[in-house]
Amino acid sequence: MRLSNRGDVDPFIVMDVMEAARQAEAEGRHIIHMEVGQPGTGAPAAAKEKLIADMADPLGYTVALGLPELKSRIVKHYADWYGVTLDPNRVVITSGASGAFLLAFSALFDNDARVGLGTPCYPSYRQILRAVGLRPVDIPTTLAQRFQPLPSDVSDYALGGLIVASPANPTGTMLDRDGLAALATACQAQGAAFISDEIYHGIDYDTSSVTALQVTDDVYVVNSFSKYFSMTGWRVGWMIVPPDHVRQVERLAQNMFICAPHAAQRLALHAMDCDDELIANKAAYQENRALMMAGLKTAGLGRFAPPDGAFYVYVDVSDYTDDARSFAAEILEKAGVAVTPGLDFDAARGHHWLRFSYARATDDIIEGLARLARFMKERLT
Repeated sequence: MRLSNRGDVDPFIVMDVMEAARQAEAEGRHIIHMEVGQPGTGAPAAAKEKLIADMADPLGYTVALGLPELKSRIVKHYADWYGVTLDPNRVVITSGASGAFLLAFSALFDNDARVGLGTPCYPSYRQILRAVGLRPVDIPTTLAQRFQPLPSDVSDYALGGLIVASPANPTGTMLDRDGLAALATACQAQGAAFISDEIYHGIDYDTSSVTALQVTDDVYVVNSFSKYFSMTGWRVGWMIVPPDHVRQVERLAQNMFICAPHAAQRLALHAMDCDDELIANKAAYQENRALMMAGLKTAGLGRFAPPDGAFYVYVDVSDYTDDARSFAAEILEKAGVAVTPGLDFDAARGHHWLRFSYARATDDIIEGLARLARFMKERLT
């Protein structure tokens, strides 16, 4: 039986690293996980308690665009956090941010459209674009520009669309209000769609994240309950779309997903009111960030842009290797620390980079950094 070429996408390398780490753990080894961007905490405890009460109801289908009360709560969230007023009809509840990207790409682009990605970037953008018949266009960025695309890239690469992420994965860098406005203006001038990935909002440190909705309504904003709200496995996210795009997205959502999981939507609604627990999680990330930046430098892995947000550090390891994948495997084997090679995020230059996640418990970060320091010392002697 013939296979479609839509499935000819690259593997998600971090998942391969996770499997190698799982195998090592099955053999009895203790592995420190710095490879995956998954919070070490689960969903807020108070939210889970409320969900247990909700389970007395059948929890059947919701309407395609999501529970009205969750959409209204997200509107309040934008007013509270950003001073942005939204019509709840513009809010689309999705099956994770991944479902939001699939809906956005399907709604915005015809086959072969050129969609720009500032590399290094989240790898699944590229693979989802390919799977739906679109053309991902890698735009190399630099440490000096903090790994974010430039407004001139929109016309220079003849783009039909641009995806930006702030805070970004794998680098943790952010765009400020002026930076987002300049990119939005460049997209409007080119007639290109603008998509803002904001799934790490709330996990920021020295400055607050800016939503693209503060500078334009001509944007698709994607967010998720996976990161700040610590709900990775529940697979629920949201998207804000322009008013005249709502019906188009709704028709796609009805047919592709019917709706996001009802129980996950209920949990998300409750999680949005668990401020004390969520703020405590963020404080732990902040402590981990300080430990990670200092510890990596001590280990000789100090070539990185200090992350503004998220929970990653993207490190240039070109002084030690031309093959980040084998270097990551060596670190796992000899140090018992799982890290992600940069090839996931940048196929052209990622062989010189590693991503370190500090999303797990602080004790794990301390132990992992000690192991890395010993590994690097032994490797260099």
